[in-house]
Amino acid sequence: MSNLDLRLARRAAGSGDELSAILSLVNAPGLITFSGGFPAHEIFPVEFVREVADKELGGAAPVALQYTPTEGLASFRDALASWITSSQGVAPDGLMVTSGGIEALQLICRTLLDPGDRVLVESPTYLGAITAFSGFEAKVDSVRADRDGLDPASLEEALATGPAPKLLYVIPDFQNPTGAWLSTQRRHEIVALARRHGLLVVEDVAYRELGFTGEHRPSLWSLAPDVVVQVGTFSKILFPGVRLGWAAGSATLIPHLVRAKQNSDQCAGGFGQWLAESFLRAGRLDAQLDRARAAYAERWAAMSAGLTKHLGPEFSWSEPGGGFFTWLTGPADLDTAALLPRAREVGIAYVPGAPFHPRRDTHNRLRLAFSATTPDEIAEGTRRLGLLLGAGA
Repeated sequence: MSNLDLRLARRAAGSGDELSAILSLVNAPGLITFSGGFPAHEIFPVEFVREVADKELGGAAPVALQYTPTEGLASFRDALASWITSSQGVAPDGLMVTSGGIEALQLICRTLLDPGDRVLVESPTYLGAITAFSGFEAKVDSVRADRDGLDPASLEEALATGPAPKLLYVIPDFQNPTGAWLSTQRRHEIVALARRHGLLVVEDVAYRELGFTGEHRPSLWSLAPDVVVQVGTFSKILFPGVRLGWAAGSATLIPHLVRAKQNSDQCAGGFGQWLAESFLRAGRLDAQLDRARAAYAERWAAMSAGLTKHLGPEFSWSEPGGGFFTWLTGPADLDTAALLPRAREVGIAYVPGAPFHPRRDTHNRLRLAFSATTPDEIAEGTRRLGLLLGAGA
């Protein structure tokens, strides 16, 4: 067989490359990038990393620079469990360390999904989750969502029709891509439905700590740890240079995810765990989060002002209370994917809306990330976006 493409597994042949395209634009010269959900590098705790590495790494090298247990360093899991308990009010029964949030999703897929299994997601939702579920040949069905997050009535409809789903994936806080914040009432309704139907909920809390006001709503996992597994990441709240995340869930499920990890990367990096533990035990995370919230609130204000100034009344966008993203909707005949080459010419990047929907059936929407661009860059970038979309300068 001469054509390598013909040798691809079915699950690989249909996979998209949107995530690779987004990551390829990191630090792209001459481009104002609204595409990736990258944290602001200006607030990375560089001095802390330098100080702790200089003063403590020598003695910690046997742990920080060595392989770790598959479930994570015991001391880091203890510090992580204490922080989760303080933040969410519930101590995890089962907790493991992962190589970022996306690996936790992969482990859940590898452990729970057989080809053809049904998975429910918000629509739109994180395209990496859609890719993960599709990569394990699941049937991904959408549930309606609005400015208050996933609609419980739509979830109930989905549960009443078709095969019973294996799981529901939801981002309750400052959702990717819309920025929606799931209301407290809906949180209670969703976990009640999950219990009634025996549905496992996968809760992604990547942006939970990044509300502009610092306000929290109860996590789904804290409301129903018996039917929710929580996926978290330090990439958004600390830095993504070390891939570090977690999965918190029942003591019966987490050991299965640990076994699945033995067949992937075997263990998360010790250096990142050691750094994150040092950060937690030094009590530095609260101050880091305060800096992050202030920075992202300022950048959203710049994005909101720029969109208002440069886009006409035929455009609308979500108004997030935290996180990294806003979701822009244009006229019905707008094709945001077709405009990508022109966007590069005028020096901006965004992500078209279609990949955020399981059926890729929307063309007049796009996601804008404001997290990694300065207010001045946002002002210029929104001006260019207005020119691109034909709304004037």
